[in-house]
Amino acid sequence: MNLKGLLNQGRLRQHETSKKEIENLLALVRRDIMDAKVEGLSSDRRFACAYNAVLQLATILLYCEAVQAERRNFTLIF
Repeated sequence: MNLKGLLNQGRLRQHETSKKEIENLLALVRRDIMDAKVEGLSSDRRFACAYNAVLQLATILLYCEAVQAERRNFTLIF
């Protein structure tokens, strides 16, 4: 499924981003990557930090395409 199809299904919506919004998301990515490297954390917690970084990167990609995931009832079907 492509972005246009997801928009038509209501799984995505139009979103106008800003440079500041992207910078803030990148700051979260950097923070989560640093947290994922903390050796004193459990491996589960480190994975959760890394996973969140990837989610933020995916959000940035969507924002660059001027779309945003529709948060309610969002399920990807491949």
